[in-house]
Amino acid sequence: MLDGPRLSPLSGEPAKRLVVILHGYGADGADLIELGRAWAEALPDAAFVAPNAPDVCDIWAAGRQWFPLTMRDPSEYWRGVVAARPVLDEFIDAELARHGLSEAETALVGFSQGAMMALHAGLRRKKCLAGIAAYSGLLAGPEFVAEEAASRPPILLVHGEKDDVVPPFHRGNAQAALEDAGFEVASHGIEGLGHGIDPTGTQLGAAFLRRVLA
Repeated sequence: MLDGPRLSPLSGEPAKRLVVILHGYGADGADLIELGRAWAEALPDAAFVAPNAPDVCDIWAAGRQWFPLTMRDPSEYWRGVVAARPVLDEFIDAELARHGLSEAETALVGFSQGAMMALHAGLRRKKCLAGIAAYSGLLAGPEFVAEEAASRPPILLVHGEKDDVVPPFHRGNAQAALEDAGFEVASHGIEGLGHGIDPTGTQLGAAFLRRVLA
């Protein structure tokens, strides 16, 4: 079972909302739990959790990975998200049970490889999540979305226009495939930003989460 850093609601009360944050390749949950701190004031009744991915990173033993990255091609992304989805679903189920919450009170956020996981797993959950926010990622297997999506939560896509790790054209590709499949998508390119999340992206995430978790 996955585990990672958690933040209790700023309100001091039991959680009424849950935000699950998925880190990128070679990082770990501690890398992104800071997003929860940044969003806590906007979401005072939300608990935040940033699970560590299941495997030790192939190229950085101090980090974790959701799946291996060697060729970095569409078939590898697809195989990776499919293989990693069950363990993520199990973790989400356990967190919902821990807090006594439902998918409707839960948002999924991911960065880079974590964004790939959020988009893949989030769309295939039988009960609809409140929303999915994907930063600097891509949509693996876009040709399968319309057929395999079990629910259609609202989606936020944020990507740096200077990203040289996951090129920014992936944002447009994901937006097109998701909108064609009937999803509500808010899509933002951030000028001058590379592979990361800046204050603008953090603010976009806060506004999105406040809306979908209202």
